[in-house]
This record gives sequence, C-alpha cells and structure tokens, in this order.
Amino acid sequence: MRQRHAIVALGALVVSAFGGAATIDQMDATRQRGRYFLQAEARLAATPESIYAVLTDFDDNRYARIFRGYQESRYLEPDADGTPRVYTRMEGCAMWHCMTLERTERLETKPPYWIKSTTLPEGSNFKYSTSEWVLEPDGENTRMTYKLEMEPDFFVPPVVGPWYLKRTLSQGGLRAVTRIERLARDLDGRPNEPLPPPPARRE
Repeated sequence: MRQRHAIVALGALVVSAFGGAATIDQMDATRQRGRYFLQAEARLAATPESIYAVLTDFDDNRYARIFRGYQESRYLEPDADGTPRVYTRMEGCAMWHCMTLERTERLETKPPYWIKSTTLPEGSNFKYSTSEWVLEPDGENTRMTYKLEMEPDFFVPPVVGPWYLKRTLSQGGLRAVTRIERLARDLDGRPNEPLPPPPARRE
C-alpha cells in the first residue's frame, strides 16, 4: 500500500473517465533489488502549458485536487543555487497497514515540457526517488510520459510487487489523469463534461 500511494502521489498518474479524452496507453512496473521502476504514457485533451501549471502547483495542498491521499503539499525555501524545493506528505491505509509518506524534493523544470523531481534524504522516508514528466504537444492535446524510480526507507509488505503496482494504476491511475486533465482544461478555458455518478452500492 505504501507503493500504491507513493506512485499515485508523485506522479501522479491516474484513473476514471468522464467524457473527455484522458487515456493511459501504456504502463510498465518492475522491481530490482528493492528498487521499483514505473513508466506510463497517457494522452490528455489539454495543452502542455496548462498541464505543466497543474503539475507544478504545490502551494496550499493543491496536490490534493489530483489525489485525496495528499495531506500536505507546499513549496519550501529554494536551494542555495535557486533550485525550487517542495514538500509533500501522504497518508493511507490498506487493511491493517497504515503509513505516512514524506518527500522533500528538488524540482528541476523546463517549462512547459519537462519536470523532474529528486528526493532529498533529509525530510523524506525514501532512500532514493526520482520522477520525471515529459509533456509533448499532440495537435490540440498532449502526450504525457511519466517515469518513477524509487527505493523506500521503510518496511514494504512482501506481497507488494510489480503486479501490485500495475493493479494499483489500473484502479486509481486514470482517475488522477482525468483530474489533471480537467484542471488543465479549466485553465485552457475548455469545457469539461460532467463526471459520471459513482456506481450504485450493492446491499
């Protein structure tokens, strides 16, 4: 579950459809010696400029608009060389196992097409973590590539593996991608279709 929230948290990639064009076209997850690797590609019906603005808007916990697991997101004082730093905190539980995921990251950017974050050990509970977003124009839309490499500095249940990461993305990824798209379309001044109602609960 830590992996689930870590993945959806940074990159933010993710799941559910409304009447727009947000799709996840490809995803792959692997694990090597305790380090996890994830890559996914998605298409969004919004401009790279607006998607970039959404993905770099950490102030006032606005990352919670993408994924509810975020309890805190904000910019910190920049590094001595002027590189921006951000802090995020997520919380989540799976069955009996609850956890807090903290990251302090350096944020490198080339607006509006490239974002890379590198986790700093201080203020984080990851031994290593980097994420990268690449935004490529595709007509009036955008092709988005997301890459994540991470090594947690906490206990990970043995059942968590690449298959679990893929299942997590299939269940939650498109919802986050859809939210990114909707927020970006608002910035573009493009209309959003209403979200479908949640499925009816079975008694």
